[in-house]
Amino acid sequence: MPNTLKLNKVRYLTAAAGIATALAAGAATAPTVSAATPASPASISAHAAGHHMETFELTGKQTSLEDLDLGRAGISPGDQRVIHEDLYRDGKKAGDHSVVCTYTHVDPAALQCLGTFSLPEGQIAAQALLHLPAPSYVDVAITGGSGDYHNARGFVRTVPAGDTERHFTVHLNR
Repeated sequence: MPNTLKLNKVRYLTAAAGIATALAAGAATAPTVSAATPASPASISAHAAGHHMETFELTGKQTSLEDLDLGRAGISPGDQRVIHEDLYRDGKKAGDHSVVCTYTHVDPAALQCLGTFSLPEGQIAAQALLHLPAPSYVDVAITGGSGDYHNARGFVRTVPAGDTERHFTVHLNR
């Protein structure tokens, strides 16, 4: 595999993992902040549906990473990247996150990533179809959860901040 593809793969998968991680930890520890003004259409539709929006910032720090070559030698459909991260808010550990990304296509590269955030109040599930080369940020969909997050929806925007750290902005609708 060319070095450029490998570097882009690492950056993109790391960004994906970070987004998922941020969703879980931030939702559990962040104070509620309105993502829409009271007069905006978003706040009216969220209020009418009985939902409220929360937006908060998190930092994810990778604690483990494993690439699994499960098929033909080299990158092939079915190969996986498994990542675990600790989540922080205001310098304090707020939770953790695990994500598994599976190659679904090689040229151009596409990966299906599924992540779970474990928090004291419950868990948040997120997923994204990622394409390489990696963009400067990735938005990952919140697909559900358990406990206090059983009706969670929204997305997490992740921005790489080095090889093993990410900054997340969580947009949670519940």
